[in-house]
Amino acid sequence: MNSQPPYGLLAELTHRCPLQCVYCSNPLDLVERSAELTTEDWHRVLDEAAALGVVQVHLSGGEPLARPDVVELVEHARRLGLFTNLITSGVGFTVARGEELAAAGLNSVQLSVQGDDPKMTELVAKAPAFDRKRRAAEAIRQCGLPLSMNAVLHRLNLDRLAEIIDLAAEWGAERLELANTQYYGWALRNRRDLLPTREQLESAEVIYRRRSEELRGRMELIWILPDYHERFPKPCMGGWAARSLTVAPDGTAYPCPVASTITTLNFPSVRDTELSRIWHDSPAFNAYRGQDWMPEPCRSCDRRDVDFGGCRCQAFELTGDASRTDPVCVYSPDHHLVADAVTDARTRVDASTERSSLHYRRYAGAAR
Repeated sequence: MNSQPPYGLLAELTHRCPLQCVYCSNPLDLVERSAELTTEDWHRVLDEAAALGVVQVHLSGGEPLARPDVVELVEHARRLGLFTNLITSGVGFTVARGEELAAAGLNSVQLSVQGDDPKMTELVAKAPAFDRKRRAAEAIRQCGLPLSMNAVLHRLNLDRLAEIIDLAAEWGAERLELANTQYYGWALRNRRDLLPTREQLESAEVIYRRRSEELRGRMELIWILPDYHERFPKPCMGGWAARSLTVAPDGTAYPCPVASTITTLNFPSVRDTELSRIWHDSPAFNAYRGQDWMPEPCRSCDRRDVDFGGCRCQAFELTGDASRTDPVCVYSPDHHLVADAVTDARTRVDASTERSSLHYRRYAGAAR
């Protein structure tokens, strides 16, 4: 049992979205609208989250604005004293909608961008959404809401990092998260087209450091490490089921947003089980807590308290066994799986990609 409560809840209200991003973190099998939790269900989940000790709720999707009850859910969360953040594509965010959300008590908005121009946006998202995102940023600021932005970085847009940072500054963002692609689900399917070279990353990191200093006090830049190019894996959200949890549109609860990839675990549903029992007592949530589960070389490694054996989802995606050492780690017996992908990226000279080679996020019938 974990005695520490989660700090945050990622509430995935729906998998419906007007965009079809090639790196989407949603699972390959998307939840249909008919299977989504009701408004009343979400009220109960928020009540249970607050009682459990959650202090932040991130309303996400898909596109959360596709839910007509999103204002009501924000209002309910704020009545419970929860900090609320809306994670949105911006499509559907108008001044009128923003004013409703602000009046309901929304604390902040995170707006995603795919690049610094319409062409890259359409290549990645398969939708002409760039101008709608720009208008959304204007509407967010007009409503007096803090604007945070997120740009997922990859082979196709990394060379435009300076321009992406300039765009966020021009649109009035207070914070820009530069999230190097994490390879699960849709991103893993597109890894060959998305994985950048080490040279691209090194050049981008120089730009990130320089612009961080230049923009200090005006806009905060956050750099999410691209772990395929690291010697050691990322520290799996502070450890498996340690700091936050995710509730999917159908009510399934996960220790992290991409844990649905692990098909060997039976994840519980908030439809059947109270959130506190899920967090503390669920076999799936306890499966990789602590260190007893760790194999060698993790068990005797002095980094076991630093990276917790790496990412369980990544281990499963690449090896089919979530208990194995994350293949990113140089000491992993499966490290060649990552090293080979990095080598392939380095030997590919052309960093351009045609739409026909990309696998776009889509609903029923998505091939595995």
